Amino acid sequence: MTKPNLFLPVLLGAAMLAGCNKDKEDELTSPAPVNEEELITDAYIHFMDGAGNTFQWHAHAVGGLEGSSGLQIEADTLPANTQLQAEVILLNRSVSPVDTVSQEVLEEGTAHQFFFVPNQVPITVGYADQDANGFPIGLHSVWQIGAPATGEVAVLLRHQPIKDAAGVSDGDITNAGGSNDLEVHFPAVVQ
Repeated sequence: MTKPNLFLPVLLGAAMLAGCNKDKEDELTSPAPVNEEELITDAYIHFMDGAGNTFQWHAHAVGGLEGSSGLQIEADTLPANTQLQAEVILLNRSVSPVDTVSQEVLEEGTAHQFFFVPNQVPITVGYADQDANGFPIGLHSVWQIGAPATGEVAVLLRHQPIKDAAGVSDGDITNAGGSNDLEVHFPAVVQ
């Protein structure tokens, strides 16, 4: 009578255990997914006053607004001494169907914030939306337009801003940190 070979089952069990440990180890050491920056070919700001009149600013570049040549900007004149509701819409027209990047900004609201920086125009901007933590995003805002003037408004979308830093939730970019996903300087004419 032959004795059963106990070595073979022990060897197979060890191999299976080692294989499982390797898979578990691979799961633990795999790099985290990278949050790829979306291409933004178009930025719209739609304005509406209390009487229902609408105005629009639009920036477009086929290769993307960030660092691309061929930037085209159209900006309606804004009415003096009025309050406007504003909505930012970002699109990627290089894909079909067109990707609404502003929807992704909303979904990742805790990691994004718009800043509106007027230069030589009497415009103040207040936020009208919030992320899941109660900090502003800036897809919706209220613009108080002052006396007639000509200048520009820089519109910046910051990725990973420090939203609880001093002044940031009020729209001051000084302490925001993070990096720009978008920066467009719109000519601003107030009449």
